[in-house]
Amino acid sequence: MPIQNGFLLQFIQLAGPFWQSENKKKIRQLTLALFALTVIQIIVAVVITEWSANLFNALERRSMSGVLTQVGYIILIFIANIAVTVTHFKVKRELQLDWRNWLTTKLIAQWMNDGRHYLVTHIQNENSHDNPDGRIAEDIRIATESAIDLIHSLIFSLLLLVSFSKILWTLSGVVTLDLWLVEIPIYGHLVWLALLYATGASILGWWIGRPLTTATNGRQNVEANFRFGLVNARENSLAISLIHGEDTERQRCYGLFNEIVEAWQRQTTAWAHIFMFTSGHSVLLMAFPILVSAPRFVWGSISLGGLMQSAQAFQQMTSALSWPVDNMAKIAEWRASVERVLSLVHALDTLEQEMTHRDPHRIQRIKTEQSILKLKDLCIMRLDGVVCLHKMDIEIKAGERILVSGNVFSGSKLFKAIVGFWPWGEGKIELPNDEICFVPPRPYLPMGTLRAAICYPLPVSDVNQMELQEKLEAVGLNELSENLDNSDSWDTALSREQQQRLGAVRLLLQQPKWILLQQAFDSLDSDEEIAIMRLICQELPKSAILTITHESRAEAFHQRKITLK
Repeated sequence: MPIQNGFLLQFIQLAGPFWQSENKKKIRQLTLALFALTVIQIIVAVVITEWSANLFNALERRSMSGVLTQVGYIILIFIANIAVTVTHFKVKRELQLDWRNWLTTKLIAQWMNDGRHYLVTHIQNENSHDNPDGRIAEDIRIATESAIDLIHSLIFSLLLLVSFSKILWTLSGVVTLDLWLVEIPIYGHLVWLALLYATGASILGWWIGRPLTTATNGRQNVEANFRFGLVNARENSLAISLIHGEDTERQRCYGLFNEIVEAWQRQTTAWAHIFMFTSGHSVLLMAFPILVSAPRFVWGSISLGGLMQSAQAFQQMTSALSWPVDNMAKIAEWRASVERVLSLVHALDTLEQEMTHRDPHRIQRIKTEQSILKLKDLCIMRLDGVVCLHKMDIEIKAGERILVSGNVFSGSKLFKAIVGFWPWGEGKIELPNDEICFVPPRPYLPMGTLRAAICYPLPVSDVNQMELQEKLEAVGLNELSENLDNSDSWDTALSREQQQRLGAVRLLLQQPKWILLQQAFDSLDSDEEIAIMRLICQELPKSAILTITHESRAEAFHQRKITLK
């Protein structure tokens, strides 16, 4: 379902189950406490207007005892207001964090599941779903925090409206409209003026603020693209340096930042229009109710306290009615973030449907109880529909070693199809009963200690530390033994050659029964690559190995050879 259709319904379906989650008792208690504290805030606001009326009446009477009495009352109001405001703030923050935590956990579980984080970048979707990391880290934060802020302010405004409409109606009394031939009594004239004033301001303000939603969404997208571009340049800094690509990268970064400048200017224009409106609106709102009620005070119909209370009640009521205008910017930012989160969820849901339904144009992967890998009528396609492998029938038994030569691109797609990361094509893959270990050209080394990075994804406690040091020495990385407990960003701290040798250490430690080696040691020189291959074959004699490599002498370690065309 496109995001623009049923936007609020989609958001409720995504985030609403939070109130039915496993911590629902605590969540509902926090929600109830937040509502109760909001009601108390309204009571405090009403009491303040009553206090203001009493104070100005005492001043009008020049009653010092009356003024001192009001001083005592304001101290109590002061203490109560601070206590309610601080407690309300803490409760609201805890509820916001809990909701963000729940939705973040839910979306990460969906995203970081069985290669979905990789596959989602390849699917075709009507909504953009780039930069999923930014959507999870930043947009979920805005979507949940702002939702609670907006809901609270809306409830607060509705309670204000109910409370001060009654006060303002009482203070308005009856004003007679003299039309020469007939006199028309108008009851609660200040209430009607407040309604007309707020309605006109809301319509005008909403019309002026409409472009801000588009501008905010556009800026969030280009900001995320700029961050991703900088991270990508940092991660590939060595490759950029080796081919002297700094000029090109610099221009690319400048181009991404120029998009931010343009988006910033569009947003600035939208904000300027809003500020122009809100600044005039705030000044007029301060003066309008006093000027409207001033003739009644001059004629003696109301006291000074009544005049000031009328003005305050008018402002409170108008403020409540102006909720859409006052929250235009926040609503725009919130909606833009929610749409970005929904877009990612929609892409992941689409991917899930593709993976779970037996589409004839998707490769079928079936887990069997046999120690055999079978490819039956396997056809692998690119995303544009071009076939890169056609009608492949192969049976690979446990312990077999097969060299895959020919088209490296097709070989990469074949390996990804076997492990489930490339479903696009036709045919069937029957998988063995053991896990398959795919070793890419660059193994993933997470931040943290080197020991944990080598053992990944196993916990350090599952790996024999003496054996770890022996394997490091076996692959020629004995110098890293002293750094095992050091923390660093190892994907940049270590050379590509060292990273590939660590990939071999992982294999030797985990001892998988099925191994896919995709140019896993291509950064090593010829003799060293052969030495690593020999070591793996000696240490893992019962493991089935499929290898993609440009090393011609690697054929000696394999029993069969498949040439991809």
